Amino acid sequence: MCTDHLIRNELDLLAQWLPLERGLTVIELGCGKADLLRALVGRYPGSRALALEVDSRQMAKNRALPPQEWQGIELVEAGAQAIPAHDASFDLALMLKSLHHVPLELLDTALAEVRRVLKPGGRLYVSEPVFDGLANEVIRLFNDEGLVRREAYQALMRALAAGGWEMVAERFFEMPTRYRDFEDFAARMIDVTFAERRLDDDIRAEVQARFERLGRLGEDGYRHFTRPMRINLLRRV
Repeated sequence: MCTDHLIRNELDLLAQWLPLERGLTVIELGCGKADLLRALVGRYPGSRALALEVDSRQMAKNRALPPQEWQGIELVEAGAQAIPAHDASFDLALMLKSLHHVPLELLDTALAEVRRVLKPGGRLYVSEPVFDGLANEVIRLFNDEGLVRREAYQALMRALAAGGWEMVAERFFEMPTRYRDFEDFAARMIDVTFAERRLDDDIRAEVQARFERLGRLGEDGYRHFTRPMRINLLRRV
């Protein structure tokens, strides 16, 4: 296991491993706000990208941003299990904390679809939270993702075993995150558009108490955590 300790900008980590350059073709599956994808396209002029997201409310927020925010990026409401793109269209596919959100019964189909749309030699970069750490001790009170994260990893291993992929690297790192207060945490982690969570008062109070106990209070007044992450970089063969 190769470990990088603390990574604040994942795009810099991605650039260490891949020959990123001008004119890339990129697809992101489960793009959310697509912060990293927008930064990537901005850093490498002439690149173009397809950003897929199944959450219609998040996609509406994306489309409400000024068009210049999406220069070189096409937004499409679709899932990884049915990618609206031709075979061998992309140099790079990104799944950033999104693989474990694919329905379990569709994981194998989704990875086959990703392979289909990648060019021979194209790379799949999968970044997933590890089910560990203090932040996870807070989140698991209302969203225990142990099973789906294990299943997502097993789907990657099945895809490798079936052929058509090779593992380039597997690495672990920690990503710092901070929250202004519990209301900020709740807005970003509990009351999100892609999940319908209704926490009763007792559970919400327990989550808040654990958040305040486990989060390090910094000089900036924010609660600080680090989240352990695992990256798998695969190459389509």
